[in-house]
Amino acid sequence: MSTAIELYARARPGYEERVASAVAVLQAAAAAHPGRVVLTTSLGVEDMVLADLIARHRLPIALATLETGRLHAETLALIPRLEQRYGLQVERWLPQAGQALQFVREHGELAMRQSIELRKACCALRKLEPLARLLAGRSAWVTGLRREQSGARAEVAFESIDEQGRTKYSPLADWSQADVWHHVEQHDVPYNPLHDAFFPSIGCEPCTRAVALGEDFRAGRWWWEQEDAKECGLHASTSRPSPAQKENA
Repeated sequence: MSTAIELYARARPGYEERVASAVAVLQAAAAAHPGRVVLTTSLGVEDMVLADLIARHRLPIALATLETGRLHAETLALIPRLEQRYGLQVERWLPQAGQALQFVREHGELAMRQSIELRKACCALRKLEPLARLLAGRSAWVTGLRREQSGARAEVAFESIDEQGRTKYSPLADWSQADVWHHVEQHDVPYNPLHDAFFPSIGCEPCTRAVALGEDFRAGRWWWEQEDAKECGLHASTSRPSPAQKENA
C-alpha cells in the first residue's frame, strides 16, 4: 500500500515562499504574545508540520492537545513521538471526568450517532470545555487550518480575532495538501499512521472513518450527518479580521 507521502507529496512552485510566510506568521505570534500563545494541536499532519517549524526555529510557542478520551491509539502514541523527536512538552487537556461519565451513562457510548444535538453535546464536553481551560490566560492560539480543507474553511485568514478577543493564527492557510506532505517528506516529520490508511482528517475514533477516492477531505468526519459544514465547534465560531489583516487587505 502506498504511503501518504508517496500519494500526496509534491514540490509545487512557491513552496519555499509559503514556508517562509508560515514561519513569519509564527514569529509574529510569538513576538506579539510572549508566553501567552499556544499551538492547539489535533496531532494531524498539519499540526505536526507546525510543531516541526516551531521546533526548527526555536519559537517560544507552547503545544497543547485535547485528549478527549475517545482518540485512536495511533493518535495517542504520536504524543511521546513528538515530544522525543523535538524535545518539546505537549500539554494534555482532558474533559471533566464526571461530566463525560454522566453523558455516557445517560446516552450511551455512541450517543453522537443518535442526533446532531447529541453529537455536538459530546463535542462540547470533550473538546470545547477543555479548550476553554486550555486557552484561559492565553491571548493567542495557532491552528493548522487550511483553506483547501473544506468549503467552510475557504476563507481562513492567516490572522483573525476569535469571539473571545484572542488572536487566532493559521500559518498554513494557503498551503496545499501537496505542500504539507512535501514538508513531511523533506524534514522526516513524524505523523499519524492512520494518514497512510486514507484518514486525511482524524478526530475521535467513533467519529472518523477512512475516505474513498474522490471524497471530500472531511468526508470521513461524522459521515452519517448531512450537514454541509460539519465542524465540532472548535473552528466554527465567527471571527473577524485582525487589525493587521485589515491593513494588508
